[in-house]
Amino acid sequence: MLAAAAMISALAAPATEASENTRQDKVRKSKIYLQKENRKLVAAIDSLQAELTRYQTEMRRNDSIADEIMDMYDENEDKSAAGLNPEDYTQEVTDSLLNIWYLQQQISTREVPDYNMDSIKFESNVPDAVYISRLKAMNSFIPLPYNDVVKNYIILYSEKMPETMPKILGLCNWYMPVFEEIFNEHDVPEELKAMAVIESAMNPTAVSRAGAKGMWQFMYSTAKIYGLHIDSFVDERFDPVKSAHAAAEYLKDAYRIFGDWNLAIASYNCGAGNVNRAIRRSGGKRNFWEIYPYLPRETRGYVPAFVGALYTMTYYKEHGIVPEAIELPARVDTFHINKMLHFKQVCALAGVPEQDLKNLNPQYRHGIIPGNERDCILQIPFNYANAFIDHEDSLYTYKADEYFNPVVIKKIKDGGDGERIIHRVRSGEVLGRIAIRYHVSVSQIKRWNNLRSDNIRIGQRLVIYRGGNAPATSSSSSSSTAKTKPATSVQTAAKTSASAKSSINTNADYTIYVVKSGDSLYEIAKNYPGVSAQNIMDFNGISSKIKPGMKIRIPKLR
Repeated sequence: MLAAAAMISALAAPATEASENTRQDKVRKSKIYLQKENRKLVAAIDSLQAELTRYQTEMRRNDSIADEIMDMYDENEDKSAAGLNPEDYTQEVTDSLLNIWYLQQQISTREVPDYNMDSIKFESNVPDAVYISRLKAMNSFIPLPYNDVVKNYIILYSEKMPETMPKILGLCNWYMPVFEEIFNEHDVPEELKAMAVIESAMNPTAVSRAGAKGMWQFMYSTAKIYGLHIDSFVDERFDPVKSAHAAAEYLKDAYRIFGDWNLAIASYNCGAGNVNRAIRRSGGKRNFWEIYPYLPRETRGYVPAFVGALYTMTYYKEHGIVPEAIELPARVDTFHINKMLHFKQVCALAGVPEQDLKNLNPQYRHGIIPGNERDCILQIPFNYANAFIDHEDSLYTYKADEYFNPVVIKKIKDGGDGERIIHRVRSGEVLGRIAIRYHVSVSQIKRWNNLRSDNIRIGQRLVIYRGGNAPATSSSSSSSTAKTKPATSVQTAAKTSASAKSSINTNADYTIYVVKSGDSLYEIAKNYPGVSAQNIMDFNGISSKIKPGMKIRIPKLR
């Protein structure tokens, strides 16, 4: 019995060993399989993670654009096309057709009627049913509402501006086909082209009192965000084509935020922040007319003005308006410039009228194309193209020593980009932080604003010259402040009025005046021929509010 059991055990041992080997083999195979599966899963997860990261990056990019636009209204320097703080809204900084004093043909202020659109109600022989029918027939992608406010602006543009609208429409004939192509390229409604009429009356060199520039009225920071180049020689805000591309991108971003073209249009005027604030105050409404009462006063008329301008551009013939012939060439040729070139060189050798060069290339601030610094383009009338090519070799050397005198070039460069901004101090800000932001020094900010200490207060407005390059008058006056000797009082009443006797010192660029009780900037300015109250405010970076004992600089205008 024992022998049999031993035999069975001996026979079973190999079987058990084989079974164990088989089991281990299966385990190894399973492990390999699992490792392969794990690698596949890891690869799939990595792929999904990469895709997720891509989407998150895209979302962050879009959100950052939205945040950028939403935050820009906090910056005092970013007004038109970026937002203006509600407390900063005044008639002086409103960029609308009602306040335009620029036109390529220099429309006089008498030609632009100054109506208070909040109180006036125009009458027309055109029945409401005709206006409604015409707006509907325009088949606009952007909703064009009709009500009493819109009707008022339609009548304004089509009937109340008989001297102005022919000039504007004449410019439209030249520029609008270009804008239509640009807006189609950016996949935004081409009807938005009418905004150029509201913003600048189609003038590529328009400059508002708020500092917005060009046909599309961009402020400095917004222009930079949307890729417009600005330096001592070039300001692409004045380039109608490049600034139109930037305007299309801004409006597209604004539409992403609000999902409504009328709100996007409104944000171009007052900034996305103010539109968003109006939405919150309305209880979350997202229709222009529902948030209308909560918008800044000037913006309330912006969308109605857009409808009125677009209507008039479409139906001007029905109102007997004849576009004025504008002397701009029907065809132009474009050249890439890679060296320094002056308009006067092109004028002298190629025969192109200098005014044509200025009209076609308004982005060059001093008539100098800095082709040695970056690739630049020059547009000239087509009929001068052959002459330009024939003389191209000698163009760049013609009177180069005169036109590119190192002293002249240095003076231009020392002026920086010429951007004077007003920074409104916010909670938590100190001079050091502000200086770093604008790439200037604390001492420069103090000189520009006559600050005796580093103390600043919330809401205070500081004059800053971006990059530290102040205009010659300001920089020289600032640098000479410490060198100025104690001034003497003016001795002779025959030479000055009694109020001017408080002037305590002078230098080559300004006179320091100590404000007396009862003084106003207007009265002070009257004592200095050629100087206005606005000149004094700009030169000192102050408002019209002054108080006794305050020292202000009176610029010496040359």
